[in-house]
Amino acid sequence: MFCDQCGMPLQADFNVCPKCGKPVHGPGAPRGYAPRLETHLRTLGTLWIILGAIWLLPSLFFITMGHAVHLVMHGWPMWSFMTSPVMFGLGSMMLLVAAGGICVGWGLTRHEPWARIAAIVVGVLAIFHPPFGTLLGIYTLWVLLPRDAAAQYEQMSPR
Repeated sequence: MFCDQCGMPLQADFNVCPKCGKPVHGPGAPRGYAPRLETHLRTLGTLWIILGAIWLLPSLFFITMGHAVHLVMHGWPMWSFMTSPVMFGLGSMMLLVAAGGICVGWGLTRHEPWARIAAIVVGVLAIFHPPFGTLLGIYTLWVLLPRDAAAQYEQMSPR
């Protein structure tokens, strides 16, 4: 259990938080997690949704260009033949990244049980996409990898 004012870990027999002095009410105490994790999860989920939405724009552009490249390069059939699947494939991969970011963000904001591990995996992969992916990946790992984060997240989970 954690103090809902300062985030200090509390033992079950504490009546008052030793750090800030806030009274603790035993079994009727706050939900048992630090408000810091709650605040960062909401921010982290929102940032993943925004990054996923940003990735939607280039993915739709490349998918559209993959379909329309033969109209632009009708005089060069070999280039049209090779470029179309490459652009469509690139757009499809970007669409998967966008969908993954949106799903992870949605899961984190709703405290879904699967979202923490998925966010850690996507956060590690995002580190290799500078500059925003790197920053978001580091922030994701900073929020979700501390020693007690798994237990706190499990307490927050709806199931």
